[in-house]
Amino acid sequence: MAGKAAERIKYYKNPAGPVIASVSRKVIEQDGLYFKDLDGSGQMKPFDDWRLPAKTRAEAYVKELTIEEKIAQLFISDWRMGKYPIPGSSMETQELILDESGTLDEGEFTGKTIFGEQHLPGTSTLLKEWFSRHLILRANATAEDMTDWMNQLHAVAEECQHFIPVSVASNSRNENGEVVFGMNDAAGVFATWPGTLGIAAAVKGAGIEIVDRFASCVKREWNACGLRKGYMYMADIMTDPRWQRSYGTFGEDPELVCEIMEHLIPGIQGSKEGVTQDGVAMTTKHFPGGGARENGFDPHYAAGQWNVYATEDSLQKYHIPAFQVAVKNHTSSIMPYYSKPSAQKSKAQKDCLGNTMEFEPYGFAYNRPFIQNMLRDQIGFEGYINSDTGIAHNMCWGVEMLDIPERIGFAVNHAGVDIISGLFDNEAGMEAYQRGKNDYYDTHPVPEGFSKEQLVLTDEALDRAVTRTLTELFQLGMFENPYRDAKKAKEVTTAREDWEEAEKVHRQSVVLLKNDSTLPLTKEKLAGKKVYAEAFQKDAAKAEQATKALRDMLGSVTLTENPEEADFAILMVSPSSGEYFNATPGYLELDICEEKEVCNVDEEGRPEKETHKETTLAGLGRFREIAQKVHQRGGKVIANINFTLAWEVGNIETLADALLAGFDTYPRATLDVIFGTFSPVGRLPITLPKDDSVLAVNKQGVCVSPNDVPGYDKDVYMPECMKDENGKAYAYRDRVGNYYELNFGLSYKE
Repeated sequence: MAGKAAERIKYYKNPAGPVIASVSRKVIEQDGLYFKDLDGSGQMKPFDDWRLPAKTRAEAYVKELTIEEKIAQLFISDWRMGKYPIPGSSMETQELILDESGTLDEGEFTGKTIFGEQHLPGTSTLLKEWFSRHLILRANATAEDMTDWMNQLHAVAEECQHFIPVSVASNSRNENGEVVFGMNDAAGVFATWPGTLGIAAAVKGAGIEIVDRFASCVKREWNACGLRKGYMYMADIMTDPRWQRSYGTFGEDPELVCEIMEHLIPGIQGSKEGVTQDGVAMTTKHFPGGGARENGFDPHYAAGQWNVYATEDSLQKYHIPAFQVAVKNHTSSIMPYYSKPSAQKSKAQKDCLGNTMEFEPYGFAYNRPFIQNMLRDQIGFEGYINSDTGIAHNMCWGVEMLDIPERIGFAVNHAGVDIISGLFDNEAGMEAYQRGKNDYYDTHPVPEGFSKEQLVLTDEALDRAVTRTLTELFQLGMFENPYRDAKKAKEVTTAREDWEEAEKVHRQSVVLLKNDSTLPLTKEKLAGKKVYAEAFQKDAAKAEQATKALRDMLGSVTLTENPEEADFAILMVSPSSGEYFNATPGYLELDICEEKEVCNVDEEGRPEKETHKETTLAGLGRFREIAQKVHQRGGKVIANINFTLAWEVGNIETLADALLAGFDTYPRATLDVIFGTFSPVGRLPITLPKDDSVLAVNKQGVCVSPNDVPGYDKDVYMPECMKDENGKAYAYRDRVGNYYELNFGLSYKE
């Protein structure tokens, strides 16, 4: 193969149908129409016919594929783009070898991620000999490079006997913030909106139309690059504030999340009836809701492997409704969470028909009562199940006693999973299939509590899974034309109107929590006055860089390096707590603190006498000193807190005359609000906890505020002795008397 695929694409225009695009694949002409020859036979067959329903074509095509090809379709894993490394991975090519186009990495891979270790071939071998077609792109690449890379993948796939386009998935790429492995894969290439919590805050203040515009932007940008599958968005309801992934949610309000899903899914996919040929297929996550954490522990590590429903009927009241909306709007796929439901620690929960549920102690990707009975039979989901990454290896909660082939068989055959994310486990998948054919369990024991039929991979289960994923590719029109124009991709992703719209929503996402008439800082207020500005983060070096950037943005005001001379202090606070894939020695710390002594927890998640120290914000002492110096002069302190988690704000609020909240919001957008060029409209999408007392955990590991209930409803279950004169115990109350609870936010009129 010489040159880039884009230089060799031939197009065939149908008068009333899709454009057929091919690099090397034969095209069949019949009755004045063009069809791609998918199996290379030269004969027109039902799966070639774009006039037929996608499912019909998929059902016909799956019968043509070999067992090896079908098993390869069960797995999706990370892949690298030429010279682009895989973030969060030690995977490196033994030798960087690029194909003739300079696009594909043809070197062999040896490496280890958090999901396991494997040796992998070059890209062309992966596609042509391993038959893999599902890849995860994590590289923060340019639009042109992404487009060229994906075009090249499809061109290689055309050289195989059976053409199947390459499905490249990615986590979200349109939100501001640090690139976090497994959450948002890139930043700054596509139009960059605030974090999802910020979008929720803006919607609460300015209307659901924001979601329509956001979805339209995502759809156009992704489609222009050929990126047609998104691991997004989270329908999870944030009910435990210490959950590390809270920042990826749309907050704690089920009604709001339902409304967002009602607009977001058809907006990105192209239709309320499902994905269209100009749409992007969505994977809604994480069924049946990841928010019901046990004291915040995440199932990326063992301590968080349980979903705990401590409150009767909380599952149906808070966690399931958003997924019902997603199914109603025909989300293309759904991702179950790693965790498993705890019968021992939960109160009675009902399914969607009102029947009391029996909790099986298996991770949700292995859990037939949730996947088959509830999601498919009761809610009516018809798409495919895409597991979370690593369920067959490191996060195999509840099925640790099974070997990897058995886990694959149990997930696909028993629970109904259609794609397993993690590694390219083709060999293990083949082993799971062969065990159903070669009497393996005549000489090997069946693990206790399981049956042979549950653990092997059957032809029926295999064909079902592959049919579902092929259906999506047919719906997207990728068999006809998977190719995109790199120059157009750049034009679409740099369109000024989308970036300007995103910037507007950044401003709309700012929530004004407290104001004693300090804000806005008008020209009149600033006349003859000096301003001190500093940014605070957990990482002192990053804070120094952020401070410089902040001061550069304030070029029009008179700055001082000395807080003692300042009439106003603008202090940007960006706390951080915990690590995404690792448990902390204690509970995830939400207090904005420095060197705070907190308790450890044991293996069961219960508090211990031993302690350790936590810092979520370096320089908190300095923050206090600055505030004191400014106040001594009679000046005012304006503080902004970035909420990636539901922070305890007492150490900041008490020192601030004006307090704002952002959610991975651009600092310049916050400054627009501070200086009055934009009047604040944002409203809190979460309730901020009062202090450690409302998150206290007893000796048995039970939190005083139930982990499965959103903040706005926690007071219903709080002890009466903790409630104030207004019957409130959970939400933070500032010195003015405002509660920082769901939907709260001030304007300059108040």
